[in-house]
Amino acid sequence: MGELPLDINIQEPRWDQSTFLGRARHFFTVTDPRNLLLSAAQLETSRNIVQNYRAGVVTPGITEDQLWRAKYVYDSAFHPDTGEKVVLIGRMSAQVPMNMTITGCMLTFYRKTPTVVFWQWVNQSFNAIVNYSNRSGDTPITVRQLGTAYVSATTGAVATALGLKSLTKHLPPLVGRFVPFAAVAAANCINIPLMRQRELQVGIPVADEAGQRLGYSVTAAKQGIFQVVISRICMAIPAMAIPPLIMDTLEKKDFLKRRPWLGAPLQVGLVGFCLVFATPLCCALFPQKR
Repeated sequence: MGELPLDINIQEPRWDQSTFLGRARHFFTVTDPRNLLLSAAQLETSRNIVQNYRAGVVTPGITEDQLWRAKYVYDSAFHPDTGEKVVLIGRMSAQVPMNMTITGCMLTFYRKTPTVVFWQWVNQSFNAIVNYSNRSGDTPITVRQLGTAYVSATTGAVATALGLKSLTKHLPPLVGRFVPFAAVAAANCINIPLMRQRELQVGIPVADEAGQRLGYSVTAAKQGIFQVVISRICMAIPAMAIPPLIMDTLEKKDFLKRRPWLGAPLQVGLVGFCLVFATPLCCALFPQKR
């Protein structure tokens, strides 16, 4: 077997990103929760393979599939622009396990005000970490900007949840189950633009087809942030709309009436099942580059 050629473009995803299917395959790989189980040594090995290959040095005995695997492991843990290791829960591979837990609890504990406030706060704290960890470009975010976005999004989510909770008191119980989704959607519209306001001020890096950076574009930043908001809301729809319908039916059955403690884990599991598919598919809605 000959040495691996140096003309494999690992700067780009393995699959054609001009098609939805290609983007979906890419994001199914990027959001794979199994990447969270990799050790620091495995991450470092993958980083060395990728960085060496980009420098023109091929790791002896490596195959093309192993190179691509190393590239996706590297991408799952390190920021593409700064090269910094992303905090564990801020990685794309943490989206499904973290969101299934938080969303499942929001949908389970939606009746009492203290639990509504607590889980909306937890959700916005997690979103703030994800948005900061996956910010575009190498533009810094100040502590003040970070704090403003976090407080505003948390306030917006809690206010929406409590306001709708009050309005739905006299409506069928099923309606109340959808209050957490409304709160999450409202918070996304606040959180993401504020968390990434620096990009709206100075723009995000733009490059030509050869990858040469041309400068910064505010227009591209606006378009990108709008698409992130839309994809985040779409991502939440299956996980926050389907499980409530199922649980509303199951909770009327004797099986769950006799075992109410099964409600939370069952709801978390249903949310997780939806997110396994919704997360990569909604991330793939829009091309990452134009």
